[in-house]
Amino acid sequence: MCADQKDTHTQLQHDQLPATELPVIRAAAAIISHEGKVLAARRFTGKRYDGWWEFPGGKIEPGETPEQCCLREIKEELNLDIQIEHLFYTVDFVYPSFRLTMPCYLCTPLEPVTNIKLSEHDEYRWLDLDNLYEVKWLPAAFNVLKLLEEEPLWQP
Repeated sequence: MCADQKDTHTQLQHDQLPATELPVIRAAAAIISHEGKVLAARRFTGKRYDGWWEFPGGKIEPGETPEQCCLREIKEELNLDIQIEHLFYTVDFVYPSFRLTMPCYLCTPLEPVTNIKLSEHDEYRWLDLDNLYEVKWLPAAFNVLKLLEEEPLWQP
């Protein structure tokens, strides 16, 4: 993690209302693994936390399961069909203006990754273990990243 990312992460944790007073955002994300790498996507300019990187996903709609949300969001955001392998980790992170609860699923693509077309991001990268921290990750991703370091998925 870059020094400026550590400082931002600490700042976000301390300049906020008590977590019990914040609105809760329920979302789901996909950790898409392919050939020993994971997919990271950069948020569009003009969106909250624009320019920061994340595992793609989005808000869970009423009546939707987190798994359904994950599959829908990846199809909408990346034009990619994926298969959920298993629940990897559930993020519970407090940002200054909201609390994020987000199951993160380890997933694999069901079609060639060359078919990716971005609709909610302006760039994507396939990161291996050696360059996992070369992008500016959203603070909520750091526990996921730490656990990913220990996963056997890094073998192509």
